[in-house]
Amino acid sequence: MTMSIDDVVLNFNPATLMILNVVVGLIMLGVALDMKIDDFRLVAKAPKAVAIGLLAQFVVLPAVTTAIVIVLDPAPSIALGMILVASCPPGNLSNFLTHLSRGNTALSVAMSALSTVGALVMTPVNLSLWASFHEPARSLLREIALDPVEVTISIVVLIGIPLAVGLTLVERYPRIADRIRKPVQKLSHVLVALFIVGALIANAPMLRYIGIVALFVALQDALALGSGYAAAWAAGLDEGNRRAVTFEVGMRNAGVSLALAFNHFSGLGGVAVIAAWWGVWHLVSGVPLALIWRRYPPKS
Repeated sequence: MTMSIDDVVLNFNPATLMILNVVVGLIMLGVALDMKIDDFRLVAKAPKAVAIGLLAQFVVLPAVTTAIVIVLDPAPSIALGMILVASCPPGNLSNFLTHLSRGNTALSVAMSALSTVGALVMTPVNLSLWASFHEPARSLLREIALDPVEVTISIVVLIGIPLAVGLTLVERYPRIADRIRKPVQKLSHVLVALFIVGALIANAPMLRYIGIVALFVALQDALALGSGYAAAWAAGLDEGNRRAVTFEVGMRNAGVSLALAFNHFSGLGGVAVIAAWWGVWHLVSGVPLALIWRRYPPKS
């Protein structure tokens, strides 16, 4: 009898889970060290662009993802993993790619700051809300008995605390923030990459499902990038702002998704592998797009 991806649980232990949580905390600290209180004030200067970016992240992307899983009807754990990724905030890779593509980096940073704060509420809300539209995913959530309060607490620990620490360092101790910013960011990215590779090696049987997982991640990422650009275009934003919104929507925080997958879904196959593969794929899709756009600077 062939085992379904829904029946596979990745091997992990409390020590491994603790390491993952610390790594994700470092990732979010690195994100926070790139922020300033002034970034939040950009809302007053460019309210339309920021609002469109947040709407695309918190409403359009989860809605598009839910439409994908309803139409294609993947395995429930894959569907749930896709909805989880769509519910998480972007990583600071979006800021780098916006800059590389000659987009509006200031807008990208402001949207990252606001969406990171907004994720404290919107991630657990969106996960429960959009999963409810897909019966297999909803049933799987009931089987797992996911507690929204526990998810919210995890979000606060993984995002809220590092965010507060990072902003405090930037505002009160800027020299320390400048000194540790790059080392923290580089270390966290290297560690999460090693964790993903190690998890896949330690769970070799999961590799048989990589093909189908990769297809769904590639499709979701393409639609995320496309829906971000389409939302910005429909709102009449200029090209530099469109590129910023595109990468904010298209680049998901795979570290947070992976931590939630292990903390609350017990390493359930489809959920965990979708989250892990996003950490690989958004580089594959994002960097070439940014390099192509870089050759065509937006008009002032």
